Amino acid sequence: MTRGRFITLEGGEGAGKSTQLRALAIALRARGLEVVETREPGGSDGAEAIRSLLLTGAADRWNPRAEALLFAAARSDHIEKTIAPALERGAWVLSDRFLDSSRAYQGMGDLSDADILTLHRIGSDDFAPDRTFFLNLPNGEAERRAHARDGDAADRIGARDPAFHQTVADCFARIAAQEPDRVRRIDASGDRSHVTQRLMEALEDLLP
Repeated sequence: MTRGRFITLEGGEGAGKSTQLRALAIALRARGLEVVETREPGGSDGAEAIRSLLLTGAADRWNPRAEALLFAAARSDHIEKTIAPALERGAWVLSDRFLDSSRAYQGMGDLSDADILTLHRIGSDDFAPDRTFFLNLPNGEAERRAHARDGDAADRIGARDPAFHQTVADCFARIAAQEPDRVRRIDASGDRSHVTQRLMEALEDLLP
């Protein structure tokens, strides 16, 4: 049996990851593929339990090291219970966020990018996507979309200040520049269907 493909969608708040993941899943199913839609943190029973710990409560609920460890633990369970079994049976797995979000959100303060990658090696044996899409929007547009979606109800990470989110966006851009074989930057502006078309075009070399 041919192994499936693991595709991740990354980007800052309001970039349209969840919307495009659903649209991409529909397009791939139309090609006759089994598609599993998942997310991080979450995607398995254990990881969803950790998600509730990570995204609720005060902004200072967890120190940066504890937060990074929780994300790494959730990801380890997610891979073992959901992602790896689906790939083994030939399904395509689409994940709303994965390791690069930890690198962008947790690997820019007390912890370095190398620290986050070390946690991933320990917890998940360096498990990597076949392709990552970085959905790119001007920061002002992303902020406007996120506010229209969440209002004043953003979770404890999404509610951080604009300077934090700009640093996150800069980190995603740096990862994309450093790893062009894996990461594709996708213009997330304009009509949603056009963005989906850009994603499908950037997947053509992996499609059966």
